[in-house]
Formats: sequence, structure tokens, C-alpha cells
Amino acid sequence: MRRGYSPRGHTVGDDGDEDRRRRAAVRRGGDALRPALRLVEGGAEPESPRRTARARERTRQKVAATPVDRQSNTRSVRARQTQRATATKASGPRRRVIKRRLPKIGNPKRRLRLGMTLILLIFAIAGGRLVQLQVTDAAAYAADALGQRLQEEIIPGSRGSILDRNGERLAFSGAARYVYADPELIEDPKKAADKLTPLLGIPTRELADKMKQTKGDGPPSRFEYLARGVDVEIGDKIEKLEIPGVRVAYDERREVPGQDLAANIIGFTGLDGNGLGGMEASYEDILAGRDGERKYEVSASGQEIPGGFHREEKAKPGSDLKLTVDSDLQYQVQRILSDTMAKKNAEFGAAVVMDADTGEVVSMASAPSYDAANPMEYDKSLRGDRATDSVVEPGSIHKAIVVGAALEEGIIDRDSEPVVGPTITKADNTYRDTHPHEKRPMTIGGILAHSSNVGTIDLADKLGPEKLYEYQKKFGLGAGTDVGVAGEAAGIVREPSTWQGSDFGSIPIGLGVAVTPLQMAAGYNAIANDGMYVQPSLVECTISPDGDKDKADAPKSHRVFSKKTARDLQYVLQGPIVVPDGTGTLAKIPGYNVAGKTGTGKLVRDGEYAPGEVASFVGFAPADKPEYTVAVFAYTPGGGGGEVTGTAFRDIMQYTLGHYRVPPSTEKPADIEVYPT
Repeated sequence: MRRGYSPRGHTVGDDGDEDRRRRAAVRRGGDALRPALRLVEGGAEPESPRRTARARERTRQKVAATPVDRQSNTRSVRARQTQRATATKASGPRRRVIKRRLPKIGNPKRRLRLGMTLILLIFAIAGGRLVQLQVTDAAAYAADALGQRLQEEIIPGSRGSILDRNGERLAFSGAARYVYADPELIEDPKKAADKLTPLLGIPTRELADKMKQTKGDGPPSRFEYLARGVDVEIGDKIEKLEIPGVRVAYDERREVPGQDLAANIIGFTGLDGNGLGGMEASYEDILAGRDGERKYEVSASGQEIPGGFHREEKAKPGSDLKLTVDSDLQYQVQRILSDTMAKKNAEFGAAVVMDADTGEVVSMASAPSYDAANPMEYDKSLRGDRATDSVVEPGSIHKAIVVGAALEEGIIDRDSEPVVGPTITKADNTYRDTHPHEKRPMTIGGILAHSSNVGTIDLADKLGPEKLYEYQKKFGLGAGTDVGVAGEAAGIVREPSTWQGSDFGSIPIGLGVAVTPLQMAAGYNAIANDGMYVQPSLVECTISPDGDKDKADAPKSHRVFSKKTARDLQYVLQGPIVVPDGTGTLAKIPGYNVAGKTGTGKLVRDGEYAPGEVASFVGFAPADKPEYTVAVFAYTPGGGGGEVTGTAFRDIMQYTLGHYRVPPSTEKPADIEVYPT
């Protein structure tokens, strides 16, 4: 079949070829009217619309007239595939088809199961953690969180006052301020310290270290003291600085209105308010108050949260301590002692005034002294009490013990006249009297008046070392008096088994024995108290914050001499004052009979004798009816006891008798001669 139309670009020959291909396709079972596909450069040759329509119509009619045969249909499909392959091969080189392997699609059910498992696991972990936080550890976490928000503030417990026997305050706690820091709220410790140093007088580095946040295993500190006992005015200035994390609160500071008045007895406290010396230290448990505490919840800015946690434990004040000391008398005794030291160029001195009946210490002075309100500004050696911590040789004041023991043991009586030689030798040491004389009888009052070494050693030989040692102990030597002042020394009294060589001559006259001024005052007070030793006391009572008084325990007492021996000793001890050339004539007081003894010994320092002399005078008045005992000691470059301390003894005793309105003596002074006529 020929067609009248040829597409553009085709020739008749080309149409012939096309007819042949179409007939071949029909023989293979294909569509004779469908042109074979072929690849041509530039794309497929367009086909005439009219031819295409007629071809589709013939194909439709043929399919409608032909029964359906799957096998022939399959062969027809294969024929067309072959035809297309042949056309492709004829049109040019065959392109290589690269088959790509598509990824395997996962199983959605498996993914769902895995996802569900993960979700359930997450919920289980979260739920378990919630149970732990809200049930198991809820209290601990809540407490920890609260602890981080809590601010602690100390409420100082008022320290008790120290009063004299008349109720005058010797030391008390006055209003002050303390400065503290919350390190958690301080951003720049160095900057804050720079502002505080000029006001507090504390080095910047020290303040900055306190304000740094604590680093360690424990919880961070929210409270650090920066200074205590700060003046109220200084505290107000610090508050005006408004330094974040630095606060000022009420505090107390120890006030001592008398400054050095009775400072050796009162003692002093540290910056934290604790007692460090004297009665402040000895009676710390009674004087110290119990601090209270205030805890409250604060915000991040450090302000208290209204309605938040708040707990306050009230402070408990300490009790007052009422002493037996008379502040008026104490002032005069300190003045007299200081004047004596200045005149005699003494390094230190001590004076004690005791009530003969009760053993109460109404005055106990040390010189030089210090300001108990500012103790750290003074050398440590000035902050003690010379009456209780200085260990000295008693010297000739020890002779009264030997004479009293000889009287008590019946070796002599008040009217005895033993023969006394000019010297006596013990081992390699020869002892002689300061008043030279030949071998002759002397009165007992004369032995004391001239402070005879030879006469005293003779009496000690008759008494024996064991008996002398026994009376030394009864006299209170070698043991602390437990008067209550911190740091009291016990002194040294040697047992007879340790005596050797010249000890048998030295110990009776007060050499080789170590005592404190208070011990000798208490011993002579036993003579004044008719032979009854009464433990010296400084505390009358304690007064609770409620005003209840608790009297101090009754002092211990024991008998040293019989009343008769004591009375005889009171009489013969007037010898040093009434005998014209006696060692204690400077102690005379108009209108009063005075009994006493002078002494000169050595200072024991670090177990060795120090250069210089310790002059002393111990006695009581009125001698016929003793009311008060006075002891005065002074460590000087040299000089006898009467010369150095006689005047001081007289002035102290005279003021004491007048202060307490003691009536003058009604009996005549003792009639004593050194050598019997």
C-alpha cells in the first residue's frame, strides 16, 4: 500500500523501507500500521496525525474481531519487545542499564515495639526518681535546701559582773557591737575588707580570708565573726557602708571602770569574752553567760523571708560574783604600795589585808599593775598577781613559826630567857646576829625584836626538824591557799629527810623555804585569830540572774596553836615595834598596839635565786585584840624589811583601822626588853 503523503525529510526509498519493516512486523504478529520505534539523533520522527488515527482505528477493529488468546497476546508482547530491541540496535549503540538496589524497608511493627519499650523505660526511670525525691529522700533534700537558706545569728549571753563587798561593780559587760559576714553573699572579699580595715583596725588580708567562701567537704559557712566588742559608734558607721553580706549585731564588751583597780584580782577576758586571768578565769563557769541563737530563712539577697522559718533560742545571762574586797581600801593600798616601790626603786611589790576573824581578803594589791579593760597592751609579766604567784624566801618573818612551835611544845614560855651566843655554826656556815652581843640570856620578845639568828636556830635545834616541818605545814606553807586566783603558786617546804649541811641553820631563819606573800599573810592571821588558821577567801557569794544569793562555801580551818600560845605570841611579837632599836619601829601607829615581824629574803626565779632582796613586813593590829592582818613585800636591789616596807605597812594598817572604825587599843603596849636585867 502506498501513501500519498511523505513526511518532510523522507524520500520514496525511505517509504519503501518503511513498508518492508511494517510487513515484517505483521508476519511476526505485530501491528502493521504501528511504526517501529527507532532512536534517531535529535529525537523521534514525528508521525502524521491522520495516519496515527487511522492506525488506531484499524487496531481497534482487529482486536474487537479477534478472540482473546493469552498465549498469542504474550507472543505479541514479546514480538513488540523484539521489534523495539531491533529498532534500538539499528538506531545506534545500546545504552547500558545500571540497576540500583533500593534500601530495604524496615518492619514498622518492630520499630513501634522498640519505640514503645524506650518510652516505657524513660517513664520508669523518671517515676523512680520522683519517688526517691518525694518519698525516700524528700526530708533530706528539703533540709539541705532549707539549710542553704538559713541565716544564723548569735545572741550573746551577758557575762556576770564582778562586785566588791559593797556591791560596787569592779567589772561588768557593757553594750557593744559585733561584726560578722555571710561569705555566700560577698562577691569581692578584698574590696569589702578594704572598707572595713580602717574602722576595725584589723589587717585587710585577715578580714578577706574570713569572708571567703569556705571550700571543703562540709556545707558552706554562712556566719563568720569579723570583730567583737566593737564600739557602738564604729558599728553604726559599718552599717552605713551597706556592704552586701556584712552585718552588725548587738554584743557586749567587758568594762572595768577602775582600770587598774584590783586588776590583779579581777583578771581579764579575751576578745570572745572568755576569762583568761584572775577571777575571770577561775570562775568562768559562774560568770559566763550561755549564748542564744537566732535562725531565720533568708532570700537570695540576704533579707529575712516574711513567714519563713524562724527559731530563736534565748540567751542565758551569767551570775554575778561578789568579792570580799573593799574597792575603797583597795585603791589606797595600791597607791601606798606604788609610792613605796617608787621610793625604794623596787621591781615589784605585793600587799595583802585580811580580816583576822573570817580570813576574808579585803584587799590584795600588786604593783606595777595594768588596765584590765585593755590587758593586751601590757607585758605579760604585769598581768599576774604578785601576792599569789611570786615565790620568795620569807627570811626572818619565818622566825615567828619557830618561836610559836617552841611555845606550843613547851620548850619555852613567854617569860623564858634562853642563853644566846654571838654565833652558831652549821656545817660549813657560821651564823651571827645583826645586833652583835656576847653570849648572854635574851628574852623571847628580845629574840624577835632584834631578829636573832642564833637564838632562833637554838630553839629550832631543841624543837627538831620533824616538829618544825609539822608547824610549817600547819602554818599553810608549801600548798596553795585556793583563794580562787588563777595561777597561784604552792611554794616549797622541804621534808626533813632532805635537809643536809647548813639547812639546819638556814631553814629556821627562813632561808631555803619558798612562800607566797598570801601564804605568810594567812599564817600570821592564824596567830591574830587566837591560833586558828582560816583559809583566805576572796568570794563572798554568787548572785544568779534572778537575784538569788548563793553564799560561798565556808573556808577550811584548823588549829595551829592553842589560844594561850597564840596570845603569848601576840604579846612577844610587839617586840620589834616597841623595842627602841627593834627592826620594826617604823610600823608604830599612834593609839594602837601593833605586832609584827620584818624579813629579808631572796627571790626564787626559774628555780634559782635572783639578785637583790625581798623585803617584807607582816603583822596585825590591835595587838591586844587583833582585827586585821597586813603583809607587805617588795623586791628591791637591797635593804632590810623594816627599812623598805615598815612605812608601807604602817600606812596601810593605819588606813584600814580608820576605814573600818576599829577602836584604839585599851591595853598598854608590851613591856619587852631584849636582855633581862
